[in-house]
Amino acid sequence: MSGGKSATRHFLEMTISSLFLLILMPVFVVTIGPIIGENYEVVTSHFSRPFPAIISTVTLVVVLMHFKSGVVTLIEDYVDGSSRKLWMFLTSFVSYLSIALVLFSFARLAL
Repeated sequence: MSGGKSATRHFLEMTISSLFLLILMPVFVVTIGPIIGENYEVVTSHFSRPFPAIISTVTLVVVLMHFKSGVVTLIEDYVDGSSRKLWMFLTSFVSYLSIALVLFSFARLAL
């Protein structure tokens, strides 16, 4: 893929995820707000319901994908040489591992 197409793809990824986050973040805050400071039983009960679990899961996955795309852009712009591939790998690894942990955690709460 040429540089221009890659830049366009990154721009579209960031723009679309930003628009999703513009909608998701207020809903996420309203969903999480009532349980801040509550005990373990209340929190697990809250996230065992579909709506809070789905909103939280989708928001966190979109945030992590947005993070990954942003960091990849930074690495492409500012890191040269052989360390670029290492940083790209580490960024992807941390992002996808975090997404897997989010999905596992909410699946565990739902069961």
